[in-house]
Amino acid sequence: MNDSLPDLEKAKVNLETSSIPWAELQRFFAAGLAISVAKELDLVEVAYQVSRDNKAQVEQWLDAGLIGHVSDRQADEWISANSSVWAVVVRPWVLVQANTCGPTNNPH
Repeated sequence: MNDSLPDLEKAKVNLETSSIPWAELQRFFAAGLAISVAKELDLVEVAYQVSRDNKAQVEQWLDAGLIGHVSDRQADEWISANSSVWAVVVRPWVLVQANTCGPTNNPH
């Protein structure tokens, strides 16, 4: 049963992940709580590892530049393009990943 617990937790994170207009996340960005996740990474896996406080893995991603605070430049580009992003809340953070299917398209 314990082997399936991580799968259940990841499934829960997946259900909490959604596409949202970046403009709706501006208050989190302004508060320094928006964390960008590189497109090479699985957003659900990153959220899961952050929620489990897996410091070693999170530090590895930080050091590799694969996760980090959303930059002013990126935020400006998303606002200018009226982009939507994939997002999931892992309190206090909001993890965001570029929506690769276009500015306003829902990829799924």
